[in-house]
Amino acid sequence: MQETKHFINIEQRKNLTVSGVESVVAFSEVKIILSLLSGGRISVVGTGLKIVGFSKTSGLFEAEGSITGVSYGAKSFASRLFK
Repeated sequence: MQETKHFINIEQRKNLTVSGVESVVAFSEVKIILSLLSGGRISVVGTGLKIVGFSKTSGLFEAEGSITGVSYGAKSFASRLFK
């Protein structure tokens, strides 16, 4: 698998920008899960989260709200098996 570079920028714990995003897997006011082009996932947790913009073409994702945490994870085995 080719490694795709990405960045995460959080400003004042209120504005989030992520590059290299393939898709939005799930979202609510308290959690957003993003699938990365590199095959991993990013989970964003907080309160009052809302998606401001997402371009599938450029892979740029933007959200705002009160961000309390960001974590990386891998895709589940089932999602890799049935790709």
